[in-house]
Amino acid sequence: MASDSSVGNDTDDYEETSFSLFELPVLVPVTTICIVLFFFGVAGNVAVILIFRRYKEMRTTVNMYLSSMAMSDALIFLGLPSDLYRIWKYRPYIFGNFLCKFIVYLSETCTYSTIAHITTLSLERYFAICFPLKVKATITKSRVKGVILLIWLFSSLTAVPILFLFGVEHPNGTLPEETNECSYLRKAASSGLLETMAWLSTLYFFLPVFCLVLVYGLICRKLWKTARHLEGQCAATREKCHQQTIKMLAVIVVAFVLCWLPLHVGRILFAQGNVVLYEISQYFNLISMMLFYLGASVNPVLYNVMSQKHRKAVCKFLHRGPLLPPRHFSRSGRTHARKTNMAGVSSLGNFVLQLSQTSMTTLFLS
Repeated sequence: MASDSSVGNDTDDYEETSFSLFELPVLVPVTTICIVLFFFGVAGNVAVILIFRRYKEMRTTVNMYLSSMAMSDALIFLGLPSDLYRIWKYRPYIFGNFLCKFIVYLSETCTYSTIAHITTLSLERYFAICFPLKVKATITKSRVKGVILLIWLFSSLTAVPILFLFGVEHPNGTLPEETNECSYLRKAASSGLLETMAWLSTLYFFLPVFCLVLVYGLICRKLWKTARHLEGQCAATREKCHQQTIKMLAVIVVAFVLCWLPLHVGRILFAQGNVVLYEISQYFNLISMMLFYLGASVNPVLYNVMSQKHRKAVCKFLHRGPLLPPRHFSRSGRTHARKTNMAGVSSLGNFVLQLSQTSMTTLFLS
């Protein structure tokens, strides 16, 4: 979960009296940013899923992975309200033991799932580009569905230990209704489960990153070699399509690494239990929490910026709606109304696209 390490033991009188880990000047801007990310992330990822389901031309094997990953990213945001509550007031936790465990488990499962989707999709592109004659027979839609199912199943199973690590408990000698915390269980942590899960999460991140670097290196070498031997318009068009896909996936991977690396570094620091680094790690984990949710919301913007096909699908999706005029309109009246409505919606679509591109530029320049 994004802010697993943002809930911990008391360190000073301020925490004892307010049960908050941060002061108000820190909490307000962080909360505002997270709320914006929540709405953009949920809306963007749901739009990706709807576009995939609505248009047959978008139902490629690549988009099957992307729509499943959008589902994972959208589910990640179910944990954001709980994270915000815990940074404002981590005691008492009022939502119960089941919800505490379930939200942390769901977040961990979706985190693993997103990482596995990016890795599997990159491997699929590697085979499609380096072994084009075999790809049609081996990479089919039915097999991709099976792979996606296995990704979700494997992610769900590997996140199961989280259910035993997290829960609601209170310090001995205190009233539960005043000091209940949704955090790691002290008994489970002392058994080594906390450190084990921290390292498992780290392997889940760094091994795929190593795999991605290797795969994209091989892909770039293949494209560089074949670029010198292209013959015919079809071959040039195919290579151009491959290059566009690779560029989009590479940007997604870079954004994934930049947004999720601080989360895993923070988990390692937290698992070490160094009291000296406690205050520093709390602010570090606050930043990593925001980057974590940024990573879950930025992919739809990247699709929009990097993929012309996706932009066309978004425009087509925005143009759909109650555009048909009443039946008593004349033929010329219907034509005029349709043109007027299409122009208005087209302006709205262009505005949304420009806003997305501007947001993406801001993200990379900030």
